[in-house]
Amino acid sequence: MEFFEKLASLAAKVRLQSAAIQTEEATKNAFVMPFISTVLGYDVFDPTEVTPEFVCDIGTKKGEKIDYAIMKAGEVQILIECKKIGEPLHINHASQLFRYFHVTSARISILTNGQVYKFFTDLDAPNKMDEKPFLELDLLDIDEYSVPELVKLTKSAFDVESIISAAGELKYVSQIKKVIASQVSKPDDDFVKVFASRVYDGVITQKVREQFHELTRKAVVQFLNDQINDRLKSAMSGALQPAQASLPVATGDTEQSDVRDEPEDKVLTTLEELEGYHIVRAVVRSVVDAKRIVQRDTQSYFGILLDDNNRKPICRLHFNRSQKYIGIFDEEKNETRHAINSVDDIYEYSDHLKKTVGYYD
Repeated sequence: MEFFEKLASLAAKVRLQSAAIQTEEATKNAFVMPFISTVLGYDVFDPTEVTPEFVCDIGTKKGEKIDYAIMKAGEVQILIECKKIGEPLHINHASQLFRYFHVTSARISILTNGQVYKFFTDLDAPNKMDEKPFLELDLLDIDEYSVPELVKLTKSAFDVESIISAAGELKYVSQIKKVIASQVSKPDDDFVKVFASRVYDGVITQKVREQFHELTRKAVVQFLNDQINDRLKSAMSGALQPAQASLPVATGDTEQSDVRDEPEDKVLTTLEELEGYHIVRAVVRSVVDAKRIVQRDTQSYFGILLDDNNRKPICRLHFNRSQKYIGIFDEEKNETRHAINSVDDIYEYSDHLKKTVGYYD
């Protein structure tokens, strides 16, 4: 959970501050260094662990520098090349990584713009950096399946052999997922032919093929929706029906509703909830010390409290259903739920959140 919270905290920071970042150096200071130190756990102020502006002369090329080298026992383990936030991370931006990877002991390299992190190794040829990453992390769209692999890169759990052994599967699974996503939105002829040939008995003419393009796309989308709905029905079994947008909710005794014992195995805290929590912290820290803001998850909602006190609810995040809601409290501690489309929409309730905190101080 602690690692998830660190990721979510940095993600909230990227959402809040990225528009103010104008240079590569600012990107490194605001986002990349916190990623190295807070998320991965390396001491950015210890040159035996993290060497900024790492120099490795190659042939006639002298004085070229890589942004960061993460060290262990005097050996380079990870190389990091940074770009400005918002810049696309094309492989042709990684020329220095390619050169340094070949002449150092590093087995992992990272290309990042502070929001997106692409992780490379040498699966295709020894000591030669692959052109395609084996892992991608977007802090604004975190794939929860990638988190366990990311943990292996942390200082406390660094295991290069385990990382490399898993990298092949990660790389190809990631690429297959991209192919599937592409086929869902716009299936190509080969993909359509696989299904058409199994369900259509006649000759597959051009007209039939065109017809099956749309039928295949619809079928795949409906299948995925059915899978999602099945999971939602399972998760919601026995739960209350969703509240209507902006509908006041009679909370009764807020303290009692918050302190119910929840079976630990039934409370699942998601990255999205943690990201929402850190957004709320970022919003209200202008009026109260951020250390006083505490999260408490339950089966039915994710609660955010002041001073870890059930009598001081700041808001509730209802993210367990397809429609997300944020619950805002008035002076009488009555909750009103507002429909939101994404965690970013929490910022629209900044004034409400600050006002709620003011009720308790």
